[in-house]
Amino acid sequence: MSDNAPAQRRYFTTYTGVKLPFKLVNALDAGEVENRNTYFLGYFDAEERLTGFDKLVYGEIELAHRYVYHANGALQQAEITDIDGEISLLNYAEDGSQITS
Repeated sequence: MSDNAPAQRRYFTTYTGVKLPFKLVNALDAGEVENRNTYFLGYFDAEERLTGFDKLVYGEIELAHRYVYHANGALQQAEITDIDGEISLLNYAEDGSQITS
């Protein structure tokens, strides 16, 4: 899942929600992450949609999400990489319902 458009990078302390895509909250300045053990690095497209994030713990990526959207703005695909490098791919229809394979 790669997008060649440059992403805006922003830092956060945590996320909220149980439904994908997660919402990153409590923004941090870039300098504030230097002394933090855990933070989220969010990637946003030109439309301010969250296209992905990395959860960093002691400088290592512990969790990564990447999102692709339908033309109507609904989530189309979520790629989730866990701490062990296991990748889960979830697909969604334009109405937001999950597509099972």
